[in-house]
Amino acid sequence: MTDNADPDSPREEQRDADLIRQRIAELQLEHRGLDAMIAASGHQPRFDELQLRRLKKRKLRIKDAITLLQMQLVPDEQA
Repeated sequence: MTDNADPDSPREEQRDADLIRQRIAELQLEHRGLDAMIAASGHQPRFDELQLRRLKKRKLRIKDAITLLQMQLVPDEQA
């Protein structure tokens, strides 16, 4: 059996970590975009309160997803 076939090989673990980091970066970009949209809506004379709440909820869900992904990058501690 080669290292390429082993799902726990260092190469596979690095690839998985890279994919997680990439997803975190994508979510952080979306989070910043939502933050800008929320800030801009507060400066509009007439803004949709329901839409604002939806944006804020989406932003919180993204933040939670980022946190969960970041936790996956932290190695488990030995008991």
